[in-house]
Amino acid sequence: METIRKSLRDSAFARWFALALISLTMFFAYFFVDVAAPLQSMLERDYGWSPETFGMLGGSEFFLNVFALFLILSGIILDKMGIRFTIITAGLAMVIGGAIKYYALTEAFAGSGLSTWLDGFWTNVPASAKLAFFGFAIFGVGVEMAGITVSKTIVKWFKGKEMALAMGLEMATARLGVFAVFRLSPIFADKGGADNSVFWGVAFLTVGLLLFLMYTFMDIKLDKEIGEEANGEPEEAFRVSDLWLILKNPGFLAIASLCVLFYSAIFPFQKFATDMLASKLDISMIDAAAMFSYFPIGAMVLTPFIGAFLDRKGLGATMMLYGAILLTISHLIFALVPAESFTEPVAYGTIVILGLAFSLVPASMWPSIPKIVEDRFLGSAYGLTFWIQNIGLLAVPVLIGWSISVSNPGVAEAIAANDPTAKYNYMVPELIFAGFGVLAMIMSVVLKTVDKRKGFGLDLPNKK
Repeated sequence: METIRKSLRDSAFARWFALALISLTMFFAYFFVDVAAPLQSMLERDYGWSPETFGMLGGSEFFLNVFALFLILSGIILDKMGIRFTIITAGLAMVIGGAIKYYALTEAFAGSGLSTWLDGFWTNVPASAKLAFFGFAIFGVGVEMAGITVSKTIVKWFKGKEMALAMGLEMATARLGVFAVFRLSPIFADKGGADNSVFWGVAFLTVGLLLFLMYTFMDIKLDKEIGEEANGEPEEAFRVSDLWLILKNPGFLAIASLCVLFYSAIFPFQKFATDMLASKLDISMIDAAAMFSYFPIGAMVLTPFIGAFLDRKGLGATMMLYGAILLTISHLIFALVPAESFTEPVAYGTIVILGLAFSLVPASMWPSIPKIVEDRFLGSAYGLTFWIQNIGLLAVPVLIGWSISVSNPGVAEAIAANDPTAKYNYMVPELIFAGFGVLAMIMSVVLKTVDKRKGFGLDLPNKK
């Protein structure tokens, strides 16, 4: 039996190849997440969207996950049905939701009866936005389901081995998708409009679904070799009542709170960063998107090294605190440095600081969850963490869009009228992001205190 086990999971080539398949799909998924992020001014000008509408688009990705509890359901499905069923379901949801979002921006939809019907209610939001919200919400179910499934998949292949490094490399590959979208999406849009950018995003999602299908064959073989049943169900089955056990765990509550606070100052910021840089530096959207594209590069390069350090030396809880501090510093620079002093070198330096924060916290946080909860409901623990995170990711883009409009009266109308001098001041939104950073710092200290009291070993090495 020991010889059989070493034929696949203990084969370095096999486990790293499995990681490559699922990581590439997350690359395509993250590309689509931010495919509209560099297009804010184009959507306002060509489709009649407002900053609030653009913020609602960012929040709509998480609507079903939060209000319909799809993320918690996704974690239960993962623990009940296994990795293969869940990963294919996630891939299909991403493609279907992405296709609906693409259709919402096409001329075919603009002249359709569906568009006319959607125009009949909620009249201050264009029909294109309403359908795009719906499609992005379906995509959001898929991408978050994929995220928790990929996390559990990495634990399955790498527990007791290079788990933090593997998670770091997966996150680095996903970050490369963010780099790619800020480079390519403005070019696609310049060639064929905003709908062209989204079309290419859907094409990439389709390739990702095929890669997920390829992975399932490796998963089938691994399950046979380690003696699990075909559906991958653990020996002690998950029960819905176990959700209460997770929520009673103070370590889980601390790390989930840190997660929502930290990511609320990262992912919503990505939606508005291009326009913020263009406004503050008085440069084009294409140049601003290209500048911000370097943000995920720092995270992509550093995250695997941080993961390897955590595997060998530990200090996971400490790294989370350092990351929260850097997050706060970067947003305070964006908020408080006046435009005349905010040069391109300052912008690049601040982006590097934010990228370092984006390396430290995720690389430390996700491998820490298996130390806090039992394996039999690990999928549900990841699902609950993502659900709590999604509450912030749903609300914060709407909050930021609203704060932009309130603190910049009349600017949205000037942009819609093609006034080339009109631009937003982002001091208030950036102070909001910095506030989340301060709260994340506080929660990092709480997590270290809980770890010391409960002995989870978050500062201990992952590799045994």
